[in-house]
Amino acid sequence: MTLRFRPLHPSFAAEASPVDLSTLTAADTLAEIRDGMHRYGVLVFRDQTLDDVTQLSFAERVDGELHAKTGAAALGGNRFGNEALVDISNVDERGDLLMTDDRRRHYGLANRLWHTDASFVEPPGRYSMLSARLVPPVGGDTEFADMRAAWDSLAPGMQSRLLPLQAHHSIAYSRETLGFEFSPAEAGRLRGVIQPLVRVNAVTGRHSLYLASHASRIVDWPLPEGRLLLRDLMEHATQPAFVYRHQWRTGDLVIWDNLATMHRATPFADGEHRRELRRVTTLDLPRG
Repeated sequence: MTLRFRPLHPSFAAEASPVDLSTLTAADTLAEIRDGMHRYGVLVFRDQTLDDVTQLSFAERVDGELHAKTGAAALGGNRFGNEALVDISNVDERGDLLMTDDRRRHYGLANRLWHTDASFVEPPGRYSMLSARLVPPVGGDTEFADMRAAWDSLAPGMQSRLLPLQAHHSIAYSRETLGFEFSPAEAGRLRGVIQPLVRVNAVTGRHSLYLASHASRIVDWPLPEGRLLLRDLMEHATQPAFVYRHQWRTGDLVIWDNLATMHRATPFADGEHRRELRRVTTLDLPRG
């Protein structure tokens, strides 16, 4: 089959024509999805019937090895017993709503900060695939920012200044900015890694800013100056002109390129309505 993509934003994001991802094995169609990711950075697939097993299998067929060293692993794991399947929900093991003071809820609130998945490990996350199993009647959208367009809009002098820079990324840092407290043992397992501030897509040659709330400092810069630069770049990259807001429907699967976009969750009445999504993220490994 041949996929078609309908643009959802002037610079990125597109909705794919109907396809059943749970049974998709055709190499040419999988290649079309990869090509679509290079072009759009975010792809929306509607009316999917994925379960946990088929979502994991589809992710491996698209892009290989999965990220399983999540921050939640340092806290004792998730309710699925599989760290490659990330629990993006507001319910406990019984399916009951998390209490407002539940530590798991406090940890998840940092998803409302602009970020890119798994920038705090090496190799970093590449494609994230988020499956909507149950969504609230109002709210709970996800916003995406096009980091390629944000880069393109910078002045040449600023681009030259940024190209050689590196930043330290830590998921502990992003959580601590909201007051989440880690034990010494937890913090010791979340030390983070150094990442380039600018990435280049090996296929398209396009540059993109590589930012996240996980970015704690610029390497070899004084701490205040580095954090001010990161803040200025985050504000620049999340201007409305660079942002697509996705309104979830049950059955949606959204794939995004973590090396070319940022994203954040938006609020909903999480003390009243259940919201259950599952995320799988692949690793940025060399491709043959």
